Amino acid sequence: MLLKKGFLAWIGLSAGGMIAAGVFAFLAMIGVFPRLIGKSRTRRHIRLYEMVIIMGGILGNVMDLYHIPIGFGGNFLLLVTGGAVGIFVACLVMSLAETLKAFPVIARRIHLAVGMQWLIVSFALGKMVGAFYYFLQGWGNGNG
Repeated sequence: MLLKKGFLAWIGLSAGGMIAAGVFAFLAMIGVFPRLIGKSRTRRHIRLYEMVIIMGGILGNVMDLYHIPIGFGGNFLLLVTGGAVGIFVACLVMSLAETLKAFPVIARRIHLAVGMQWLIVSFALGKMVGAFYYFLQGWGNGNG
């Protein structure tokens, strides 16, 4: 029984490690991290960026896996974390869109000459409204 559990744990950790490596490789490939470092002009802190990215991934997974609560900060910490995650997701989406050149293709197909910024803002607002609806309905708390 112990051998079986050990083998299953090894398979699970190996699969999780491969998926995490793939996600981080994807993020690096489309240029999210280099773009954020370049835009903020903080290239001299590259080792700090590496450490924070790795530790964030590890701690986030451990907290999710073992359901470790954060016992400080309350709603303020939730607000700051939500804002940071939202900014990161927006950077990810914009990097992916730029990599795939999706917005220029859409603009050419629907003959959109002006107003690209409004199209992008409408996508972001739609995502925000959908997320608010999702959580206000209680679907995000595990009861749904």
